[in-house]
Amino acid sequence: MRKLQSTGLVLAALLALGACGEKSAPPAAPAAAPAGTQLKLGLATVADMKAVGAEVTTRDQAEARVRIPGTLASLDVRAGDTVTKGQHIASVVDARLGYETSAASAQLAAAEAEAARARAELVRIDDLYRNKVYAKARLDTAVAGARAADARVAAARAQAGASASIASQGAVLAPASGRVLRADVPAGSVVAPGMSVATITAGPPVVRLELPESLAGQLRTGAPVTLTDSDLPNVSRTGHVVQVYPAINAGRVTADAQFSGLSERFVGRRVNASIAVGERQALVVPRRFVETRFGIDYVTVLGADKQVSAVPVQTAAVADTAMVELLSGVAPGDTLIAKGPAK
Repeated sequence: MRKLQSTGLVLAALLALGACGEKSAPPAAPAAAPAGTQLKLGLATVADMKAVGAEVTTRDQAEARVRIPGTLASLDVRAGDTVTKGQHIASVVDARLGYETSAASAQLAAAEAEAARARAELVRIDDLYRNKVYAKARLDTAVAGARAADARVAAARAQAGASASIASQGAVLAPASGRVLRADVPAGSVVAPGMSVATITAGPPVVRLELPESLAGQLRTGAPVTLTDSDLPNVSRTGHVVQVYPAINAGRVTADAQFSGLSERFVGRRVNASIAVGERQALVVPRRFVETRFGIDYVTVLGADKQVSAVPVQTAAVADTAMVELLSGVAPGDTLIAKGPAK
């Protein structure tokens, strides 16, 4: 028994000496935070953007129409030409108007000759009346005849002027200053009054939006609009609504948006746009926090253990082109890291 106890004491002493000989380990240093700008995610109020179809056009479009029937003798403009208001762009000729003008001129000459004869007759009768040859009744008849002849001259002159005016209406003038969009009626064609031979832009260029009528109550003047396909050269991607049309056609409401740099040479081009129709809560971050690799968007997330990881996310554009919305992959409270200095 004593031998076992002594053996245990020896072992305990050896263990104590071994523990005293070991050096104590230093405490672990905390992990250093990765370099880069950090951003803690939080919900922000942003404009609720809806994708809509749009077309580049002008505020108005003027039609150069024919005023008289006849044959289109000449069309002096082509699509793409720039014209000014009142510029002569086409001529319409009606051979019948020439004959009517000649007939009116002949009638005027006959009326003037009759008026000259009536005035001469009045002078002769007035002289005889003063010499007591004719009675007062004969003089009154001559005066009435001369006045009637003068009236016929005035009527014939008005008829001739009207005929000449109708003939001059064969000139087709530009109704507004702008660019010719369409001029596809060939010379020699038979035209009728009211027929359009050219379409001309009028007013500033705009992007015309078409929205479902369910959004009519949320649409307002000044709402931001973003072009999602920015392949229009020298045209700003962001604009605003300048006019909302009150009429609803085929379940669609129409609005015009203005963009800087928009030109009339893009008239008729279809574009994709997004318009703000309200507000909502979203995760919005600067674009520099998102990296795109092989067609997939990633963000760098800083974990609680100071470890970073690349997380794939789904993004969407917002009204501010310098920002982007994160739809999936992260949640409020996560910390993102962007490489490089803060901007």
